[in-house]
Amino acid sequence: MLEMSVGLSGLAFTGSIFGQTRMVTPEVEMGPFYPALKPLDQDADLTMINGGKKRAEGKIVHVVGQVVNESGAPVSGARIELWQANTHGRYTHSGDPNKAPLDPNFSGFGIVTTDTEGRYRFKTIKPGAYPVSATEIRPPHIHVDVMGKHDRLVSQMFFPGEPLNDPDFLFKTLGANKQAAVAKALAATKEIEPDAVLLNWDIVLYKG
Repeated sequence: MLEMSVGLSGLAFTGSIFGQTRMVTPEVEMGPFYPALKPLDQDADLTMINGGKKRAEGKIVHVVGQVVNESGAPVSGARIELWQANTHGRYTHSGDPNKAPLDPNFSGFGIVTTDTEGRYRFKTIKPGAYPVSATEIRPPHIHVDVMGKHDRLVSQMFFPGEPLNDPDFLFKTLGANKQAAVAKALAATKEIEPDAVLLNWDIVLYKG
């Protein structure tokens, strides 16, 4: 299990300035691949299944961030559910028509709760892009369902520098808020694997 208390001070967080209005994270529909049956393994490390001996396939990604309200005040105790496709672009969901292989070492689901300063972190693998039609391909993204003290937000985190972001049908609908859905790349630290990626993504709720 990835403990919130381990290594937070060594990872770069983008601190919020209280009283400064923030761009609210755009809301999207839940989507068709929210887990029909949630796995028993529900921690913040999606790269390993509890009791398993092998790591999930794909590039390791560490995501750090803070849940705040529109004024920048941190939201403590916010519950974040995460789900995503594996490195091949396939969800662990019976309704996914993608013929790409499943990864038996990747459940694609996790849960993390923010600390007293609204901070969170999780470890996963970069999801693969996948086709949704003969002409459309969804870019790598991670789904989130955030339960704050007052608000609930369903959104998607997109990866920085992805050429598939701009032509994505869903990304286009986000309008002026679309950059709030894109994580920011951070310089890697000694705390993470040498070939891993470190990203920052702050989640902004209206009231918190």
